[in-house]
Amino acid sequence: MRRFLALCLILFAAACAPRPQQPAPAPAAPVQPQQRQSSLYGLTAQELVGHFGKPALQIREGTSVKLQFRGPRCVLDAYLYPSRDAQMRVTYVDTRSPSGADMNQAACILELETPG
Repeated sequence: MRRFLALCLILFAAACAPRPQQPAPAPAAPVQPQQRQSSLYGLTAQELVGHFGKPALQIREGTSVKLQFRGPRCVLDAYLYPSRDAQMRVTYVDTRSPSGADMNQAACILELETPG
């Protein structure tokens, strides 16, 4: 019986203890639509070759094509998928340094477009 009373007192004391204050949740940042950072979206493979020359790598996977263009300081991968007009067009662009680190897309495009 003593144990029961001791347990009740402990639980009562715990229930009366002040609760830790939780910080108010920070207001959510307004969601902004992702802006396309590249003027390459929507281009065809022929238009890409006109911008950058012959691709260093071309890979077909199912209905998609990946074209890779390389410079001394950056690598650009352009992914082309069939569009509504049945043309293969760029829908995604990824840029990185030759070591694999992320690179600013605009800087990479400028480097690859500039004759070196």
